[in-house]
Amino acid sequence: MKPLAWLRPPAYRTQLWLLLLPYLLGTIVLVGVPALFTVGMAFTEFNGVARPQWSGLTNFQRLWASPVIRLSLRNSLIFILAAVPIRLLAALSLALLLQRRERLFGYYRAAIYLPTIIPEAAYALIWLWIFNPFYGPLNMVLAALGLPTSDWLGNANSAIMAIVLMACFQIGEGFIVLIAGLQNIPRALYEAATVDGASPWQAFWRITLPLLFPWLLLLTVRDIVMSLQNSFAPTYILTYGGPYYATTFVPLLVYEIAFDLFDFGLAAAVMVVTYLILGWLIVGLVNAVGGWRRDSEF
Repeated sequence: MKPLAWLRPPAYRTQLWLLLLPYLLGTIVLVGVPALFTVGMAFTEFNGVARPQWSGLTNFQRLWASPVIRLSLRNSLIFILAAVPIRLLAALSLALLLQRRERLFGYYRAAIYLPTIIPEAAYALIWLWIFNPFYGPLNMVLAALGLPTSDWLGNANSAIMAIVLMACFQIGEGFIVLIAGLQNIPRALYEAATVDGASPWQAFWRITLPLLFPWLLLLTVRDIVMSLQNSFAPTYILTYGGPYYATTFVPLLVYEIAFDLFDFGLAAAVMVVTYLILGWLIVGLVNAVGGWRRDSEF
């Protein structure tokens, strides 16, 4: 049996394609074509001036031989594994807390979304002041509570966690998506669960989480890509990869290789390997989640 959408009149399907056409063209021109050029450039020696020269797998051999590149890949993976779960959990918790239509909840939602629309450079400068070891408010609050303070950005052990903490406040888009997902869950399901004697935790585990699971998976995949992409501005402004390469993530290293060393072939190879690793991570996550859902009760 054909899906219901294909049973609609041909004029309706034509309108859908016309509405999607600008986005499809934009994706092809702005994403697809540059991606193909990047993959091709990874197999060449190119300095941005002379004609590219085919070099085969030389750039990939140089990539794996470089300890700095391997360290940047490790740092990026640590950042993703630390930031994405915290961001997702924070967005879900706040969405559950503020999903009701109370009088002041609109202001709270706006406050949560505000850090997302602040320009990245301005947002990084705000956190540069917050993390200041001498007069930053974070250390002042810790000192007032009798807790140990830290040179957050000057210590190799705490610098990457400081970047993670900074990223965890930009959850506005995920928060809005989860609010929409929660509001699409029929209230009748919760009323029936209450009549059957279900507790709030049981209602969350048996109703909210299964119906919200596709939204959570979508946000997880999105955050894996966006967290890495958005790590450039904070590391460039706050630490420039330091101290001792502790916050050297892939976007910053690619920028340095391409525009400081003018080695565009190697920079492209780093990008290709990075997105292959991200693709492997996302496919593994989707397969693991699919297997878990088949084995679970919901």
